This record gives sequence, C-alpha cells and structure tokens, in this order.
Amino acid sequence: MSDRDQEKTLAEQAPASYECRSCGYVYEPAKGDNKSKVPAGTLFEELPNDWRCPVCGVRKTQFINIGATGAPSGFASNLDYGFGVNRLTPGQKNILIFGSLALAFLLFLSLYGLN
Repeated sequence: MSDRDQEKTLAEQAPASYECRSCGYVYEPAKGDNKSKVPAGTLFEELPNDWRCPVCGVRKTQFINIGATGAPSGFASNLDYGFGVNRLTPGQKNILIFGSLALAFLLFLSLYGLN
C-alpha cells in the first residue's frame, strides 16, 4: 500500500457504486449484474459500452456516481479502536446515533408516568 492510499479512507478506496437516474437502480461492483451476466467484482467503468440498466434499460450515461456503499468511513489503521464502531458503515452509524437519540427521548417521556 502506497503512502497515497494510506491517506484515503476505506470508503474512498472502495469501488464506487452508480445509481440510475431514471429508476434508482444501484449498480454495485461487489454484486455485479446477474441479468446481463456481469460477474461480481466488475467495476462500472469496465462494463461494456452496450450495457444497459437491468431495470429500465437506459444507457450507462444515465448513471451517476454515488460513491462506495457498505465500506467503513474511517482509516484502516483506526478500525480496531472504539468498541468496533469504526467498522460500521456511515448508514449504520446514522442508525446507531439517531436510534439512541430516539430511545433517550422515549425514556425521558416515560418519566412523566412516574406520578
């Protein structure tokens, strides 16, 4: 791993996913495309020019880069710190944070029932 790769987060190093602007289908390189027989691990840039969205049939030019999905947002050197929270994806961290806030709010409201 070069020094340049160590400066990037794991999410920045992971292959990007692309979303169809017409129907919302997300092409994830880790899954590939079974309908078009594109094997898992094929990057979006490596797809043939005649590849089309498996849901609505639009061309590759109608897809936008939405970044990596399912990759931890931190650096590789920090993954072992913080009770395993550094291994969570950004979406999982959002659920943890806002779920905890909602639970705390409900517990606060339940105190009114202690009359």
